[in-house]
Amino acid sequence: MNNKSTALVAVPVMLSFFVMGFVDLVGIASNYVKEDLALTDVQANICPSLVFFWFLIFSVPTGMLMNRIGRKNTVLLSLVVTALSLAIPLFGESFPIILLSFALLGIGNALMQTSINPLVSTIITGPHLASTLTFGQFVKAIASFMAPYIAMWGATGGIPSLGLGWKVLFPIYMVISIVATLLLWSTPIEEQPATGKTSSVVDCLRLLANPTVLMAFVAIMCCVGIDVGTNTTAPKILMERLGLSLNDAAFATSLYFICRTVGCLSGSFLMRVMRHSTFYAVSIVLILLSACGLVWGTTQTMLYVAVGLMGLGNSNVFSIIMSKALLSMPDKQNEVSGLMIMGLFGGTVFPVVMGYASDAVGQAGAVGVMALCGVYLLACCRKM
Repeated sequence: MNNKSTALVAVPVMLSFFVMGFVDLVGIASNYVKEDLALTDVQANICPSLVFFWFLIFSVPTGMLMNRIGRKNTVLLSLVVTALSLAIPLFGESFPIILLSFALLGIGNALMQTSINPLVSTIITGPHLASTLTFGQFVKAIASFMAPYIAMWGATGGIPSLGLGWKVLFPIYMVISIVATLLLWSTPIEEQPATGKTSSVVDCLRLLANPTVLMAFVAIMCCVGIDVGTNTTAPKILMERLGLSLNDAAFATSLYFICRTVGCLSGSFLMRVMRHSTFYAVSIVLILLSACGLVWGTTQTMLYVAVGLMGLGNSNVFSIIMSKALLSMPDKQNEVSGLMIMGLFGGTVFPVVMGYASDAVGQAGAVGVMALCGVYLLACCRKM
């Protein structure tokens, strides 16, 4: 594929990465749902947990589905499910409706994240795969940090005539999902047909016997645990320690994703000239420094710096781990991708654990759980 063709294909693929970022609206949305319905931390954290639960169920079967219908068609299916999930909250405000929406959002995102990374690998091969995936994460992060701003804008009367409040997020992102679907559908992408025997779920799970794949699987669980944890916990820390309102504290979520966006953009260039292991180690050190700041920070400046460090540190870890796993077994990329995205089930496990920890000892308990994830990621440095 020549450079011009690659550029044309990259546009709809990168817009799909943007749609992938819609899943991160669950962080700020769970805080608004908690306030609207007077929920506890454990109840409110069901929202992100429900989103990421479906990665456990659908990721490996999606890897097998790609072998049957192709990577592009699987991404298209994910875009359609995502658009549907964003339409549902427009029909009511009850907790069951929100949970149904987030469940479909999680299913669509599981399909998306499993299929889009192998789709990129059909366009970009070799050592530039990690930096390209990181650039895709940069595009994803733009959608992520926009979500809190759009929610705050709606909550403060951005479009009074619609009467949606913070839920104005949903129709805006739904329209973008539909545009992304049509654009990718109309773009031809050449894929190599799957060869050999079709893998079963058991065959896919057996790949965890590969030490590199197993290490990457657990690392991705920790990585997404930190991501979802910061997304949901940072505003609560500001509210707990500084007495800010939810609308004011929601800036912490945006700050996290702004710094993630900056980190992804800079990382897509730096990883072309730095050793990935060195870049990875620096990223984990930033995460651990951030955790210290979130536990002991007492001023708004200290807490904002800590949130920013977490965004910078966690911006490229996922891409490095994913590329390491994909390149470790090039003949099983669909299956390995399914396993890695199944690791996003960490987004279900860790918010629940953090909810219990924060209900017991305050938000510092939730940060402690994230710090343990950072310690594991640091232990992976030598193998990375």
